[in-house]
Parts: sequence; structure tokens; C-alpha cells
Amino acid sequence: MPDFRKTPKQIEATRLMSEKEFVLLEGGSRSGKTFIIIRNIIARALKYNNTKHLTGRLHFNHAKTSLWYKTIPDVMDICFPKIKYTENKSDWFISFDNGSEVWLGGFDDKERVEKILGNEYATIHINEASQISYETFETLKTRLNPPKGVRPLMLIDYNPPSKKHWGYKVFHLQKNPENETALASKHKYGVLRMNPADNLDNLNESYIETLEGLGDRRKRRFFYGEYSDDTEGALWKREWIHENRVESFHDLKRVIVAVDPAVTNTDTSDDTGIIVVGTDGKEFFVLADYTYNGDVTGWGMSVVDAYKRHKADKVVAEQNQGGDLVKINIRNYDKMIPIEMVHATRGKAIRAEPVADLYNRGLVHHVGHLIELEDELCEWTPEEKTSPNRLDALVWGITFLSGGKIAEVNLSSESIKALWGTK
Repeated sequence: MPDFRKTPKQIEATRLMSEKEFVLLEGGSRSGKTFIIIRNIIARALKYNNTKHLTGRLHFNHAKTSLWYKTIPDVMDICFPKIKYTENKSDWFISFDNGSEVWLGGFDDKERVEKILGNEYATIHINEASQISYETFETLKTRLNPPKGVRPLMLIDYNPPSKKHWGYKVFHLQKNPENETALASKHKYGVLRMNPADNLDNLNESYIETLEGLGDRRKRRFFYGEYSDDTEGALWKREWIHENRVESFHDLKRVIVAVDPAVTNTDTSDDTGIIVVGTDGKEFFVLADYTYNGDVTGWGMSVVDAYKRHKADKVVAEQNQGGDLVKINIRNYDKMIPIEMVHATRGKAIRAEPVADLYNRGLVHHVGHLIELEDELCEWTPEEKTSPNRLDALVWGITFLSGGKIAEVNLSSESIKALWGTK
């Protein structure tokens, strides 16, 4: 087994985790943030007998893929090769001979969250916390209650989202995001930036080259680990999204999966924008982002998954980007899904402006945090020759649900009647 040697940044992170109760490790992709956090959790579990520890992220399937099947076994193999542990795949935790357990969690499933909240933990870790609401963060804090003599520790990591995110407000501005008041115990909070350049010994050179070749927006976030701001001239403003964000919804009349497909398969190919949107007849709800980057035919499975998971009515996709290919890709996985093709007759900016206006009027609600989509919306300007695929898919979806009458959408009964009378 290879010897584990902490990078200088990981040494700094370990020291911070020993001094603070709430720690945020932020920065670019593959900088060693999650690895050093999981190592710290395992070390605490081994040090303190009969204690419970929690690591998780928004979607349980993602937690299984990235934490259970990758980071946790890597940490055990590299850092604790002689320590035996037992896996419980019924309740999803690992246990050690001293009685301590490390639980895996997903925070988007009510039943699973209730099981999580039934325990109290010495350590709680939120992976990719940019996707997590402040309410979830606060709720998890109530479960941080270790036995006497054990120091409580809450750990968070993410690639920095926008400065409107609660993580920036809590750890950098040291304010409560709900009322903008100063944190009561500022001394308990610590933050550290870790970037790929701090982890070069553990990364392939080609991976660094990939990050350096990203577009400006993604490069700032995933390579330099920087927070984002609204771009001057952008059609969307972050406050519109944050002020109207919701965590749940009821009685949607229609739900569709909107697709803006990529039709090439190269290293520089666009993403396939896949956005799930719905409406209750009055307002619009952006439910999920399944945007896919990879093989030109592979996104069909993501579309089918989104369609089934959200019980959508149909798939709506742009004809201009290869209508036959769209249908073939999707029906390779499910031949029964209804697909409707839409055709662009106006420029991207002209199509996007009325949708942005709906956001400004408080008629569009993001369900939870959709960081990649929100970055694209708030950083794209009409002067750019191309527009991001998430943005395009969103515009297609809301335009379709409005019946093409976005300008008429408001809260008046007359307008609602006129809108839904055509559907």
C-alpha cells in the first residue's frame, strides 16, 4: 500500500479541523478536500469508542458513488491499511471493532433523512454543500451531539458557488443568511481554500491540462476555486433566484423534461442541457438539472431517468440540433416516451428575455439549489455568440409550458384562464 503524506494544504486543513467546530474546505476540483475530511472522520471514529459519524451529500446515489465506493475505501486502503471494518449495506454504515460507526446519508429523501435524524453524531460532513439548503445545514446541526468528552465537529466542502450562497455568508461574512445578523460564535467557524495546484503530487498532468482548458466560468470555479458574481449585462440576477427559491412544491399541472442536445462527441463538445420544469398553472418550478457531458448517445439515459423520476408528461427538445438524433437517443432506452420537437424561429437572447422577466417578477421558483444552472443564467450575456445548454433547455421548457405566451403570464385569473384554455 502507498504511504500517505499530507500536502501542506491538508496539514493546514487538519489543524483547522482540530481548532474549530464548523469548518468549510472550499476550492477547485480534486484538491484533496474530501479525502482529508474523510480521513479525519475515520481517525475520530477510531479514537473515540462507540461514537457515530455522518458523511453525505444531497443525492444518496451520488453519495454512494463518490463516498461509499470511492473515497471511503481509498482512505481506508491508503491511510488505515491494517484497520478492519464491516460494511452494512442495509442501513449504509461502516463499523469498527471499537463500536464506532460512520454512516452514509442522502439529504433529498424524506425517509432516509428521518433515519439520519434519529441518530446523534460526533462528526457530520456535508459533501458538495453548494447543493444543500441552509435549512438542511441548520437541521443537521441539531444532530451534532457527541458523548461528553468528545469535541463536536461539522465539516463542509464544495467548489465555491456564488457569493449569494449561505456558505459564503456564514463562513466569509460570518452572518446568518436568514436575517443578516452577525453569528453568535464567530470563533467556532473556520474556512480554508484548497485548489488542484495544492495537490499536484496526487494528480495526473492531463487532469490539470483539462482544468486549464475549461471555459472562463468553470475554470474560475473548478481550477481557481473562486466564488462567482453576477456578470454585468446578464439577463438573470441571483437575488431573483434566491428570493424565490423553494424546497418543495404541490399539485403541478404539468411537468416536462426540456432538452438542448449536443450533437458532436469531442473533448470540446457542448453539454446536453436536460432541465426538468413544471407549472401549477400560475407559476413555474425548476425541479432538477440532469445536464449530461459525455458520449453523444449517452445522454438519452439521463433524459429517461429524469422523465421517470419526476413523472413527467413528455420530453421537449429543440429540432435545430438534430431532431432525429434526439428521438433515437431517447427511444433507445424507452420507446414509449412522448417527445415533442420545438423549432427556434428567433434568436437566443430574444427567446431568453421574457423567461428572465418571469424570474424578475417572482414567477419562477428553483426547487433547492441548482448551482451549475444558476451560474450559467447569471453569467451569460446576450452579447455572447453562444449560450450555455442548461440555459437553453430551461428557456425551451418554460416557453413550452407557457403555451408560447410568456408575456401574458401573471397572477391574474384572466391571464391564467387564457393560458390554460389552450392546453
